[in-house]
Amino acid sequence: MRLRHALLCLTAAIPLFAGSLPALAAEGGSGARKATQSESYVVIEPMYASIIDGVTPRGLLLVELGLDIPDSTLRERVAQNLPAMRDAYLRALLSYAATSVRVWRQPNVEDIANRMQAITNKIVGREGAKVLMSQTAIRITR
Repeated sequence: MRLRHALLCLTAAIPLFAGSLPALAAEGGSGARKATQSESYVVIEPMYASIIDGVTPRGLLLVELGLDIPDSTLRERVAQNLPAMRDAYLRALLSYAATSVRVWRQPNVEDIANRMQAITNKIVGREGAKVLMSQTAIRITR
């Protein structure tokens, strides 16, 4: 049972570290890929969470999003708080994927967006940063 729990934790942790690899590569000088030319758009690296059925991992939930922040001072505040925001996003996504997502049905993108928007507003301290969902997908583990 302990081995099963350890493997489950490892399965949940691998995507967390894998999501930071593109950011590390971008720091190497090649430059980060930006989805738009807009100055107000802030890219959030893709996030992954394990879909759990009981104690068995059944797949991965991928969520890509960005933030539209027209106010430059608010954009600076978000840039400073981006690590805390990403941590809060991932924690919420891990909990959501383990309890609400099932591999046989599509995830509720509106529910995910609303959760991410609430986290954004709480960490930023006010409204003004709009969450824009880019992609949501499920990869089923066989």
